[in-house]
Amino acid sequence: MINEETRRKLRELNMGEFVSGLELQQSDPATIALPFDERMQRLTDYVYQEKYNGRIQRLIKGAKFRFPQADMHGLYYEGRGLNKELLHSLFNCQYVAAHQSIILQGFTGSGKTYLACALGKQACLCQTKTRYIRLPDLLMEYGDAVVMAGQQKRLLTKYGNIPLLIIDEWLVTDISESELYFLFELMERRSDTTSTIFCTQYRKEDWIKRLGSGVQAEAIVDRYAHTAYWIETGSMNMREYCARLKSNT
Repeated sequence: MINEETRRKLRELNMGEFVSGLELQQSDPATIALPFDERMQRLTDYVYQEKYNGRIQRLIKGAKFRFPQADMHGLYYEGRGLNKELLHSLFNCQYVAAHQSIILQGFTGSGKTYLACALGKQACLCQTKTRYIRLPDLLMEYGDAVVMAGQQKRLLTKYGNIPLLIIDEWLVTDISESELYFLFELMERRSDTTSTIFCTQYRKEDWIKRLGSGVQAEAIVDRYAHTAYWIETGSMNMREYCARLKSNT
């Protein structure tokens, strides 16, 4: 049995899981009777799983999902026209490794945000740093950064380097010239090096109208609207559907 000083040293080395694993083994006579090599293997598996679970929980918490309970297994497909085969392939998260992006387009209440959070959560399970944010909130952060020297660059670095960024309510608000320049710079940094999921009501042909004409708007559309996986979430109101389900239970 390890003494308190050894426990202290292990915890100081960030090996608290090792201590917990040893204590579990010592409380089980059947495990104590096993050869050292097998006990060490079991202990290693326990510590690895505990550290993995802790990292996943930190990633999910840090992503700030609007629906942290969203899950790929909780998706409803019937009558929505969703491409189930494509979505299942995307849940493997290979698009993140390939630096590809996804556009979820559909009417209000069609389940875009839930689907985006489910994709983001799956990315977290693959140990990919993910962040969810609404475009209005992102632009508010930009507005605050404008009045402080050096903050714009920090904001671009903050969101430009996230492996998977989910931008909800894309183009729901009018975009000013300075905001367009900020989005252009952000997308330039992210293009071909990271992945982005856009949730939007607007089709490809409407993006230029919403962003405004000009080289910067055209560059954003060219880098994303024509190259990303485009998934239409249909016209079925998932909020009404879920509300009916709750009322019937």
